Amino acid sequence: MVKERDKNMGKLNRTLFTEENMKRLETNPNVQHVSETNITYTPEFKLAAVKAYEEGETPAEIFIKAGFDLDLIGHKKPKNSLKRWRDTYAKYGESGIKEERRGKGSTGRKPTGDLSAEEELKRARAKIKLLEAEVDFLKKLEALERLKRKR
Repeated sequence: MVKERDKNMGKLNRTLFTEENMKRLETNPNVQHVSETNITYTPEFKLAAVKAYEEGETPAEIFIKAGFDLDLIGHKKPKNSLKRWRDTYAKYGESGIKEERRGKGSTGRKPTGDLSAEEELKRARAKIKLLEAEVDFLKKLEALERLKRKR
């Protein structure tokens, strides 16, 4: 397991799994897929984990019993994952856990045709400001290039 540093904040923000760790995780029957940054758990494991939590087991106990090495996946992973799964279970029931929900019910971006006149004006002004800045930049660049050619 390798930690990647957030370039802006200097904080550790994500676990990157090595090829060896990815292969090791994929041998766990509770894992559906592993990438460098994510583990996709089977729906059956998610549901069993939620039910075990309701019966009083801690997230760490659930993951350890399921064969996960917390040093490998991260000690916060069980708690964070279980919180997400419990929320999904509370809102959608078993079907919410069993079926992939990402992207469902999302309205996505608002179509530009539905903007109010005020919002269109605001966007147009912002675009004009951006284009004016581009023109100023290009003028300065052109002037510098002319100076360079004269030398």
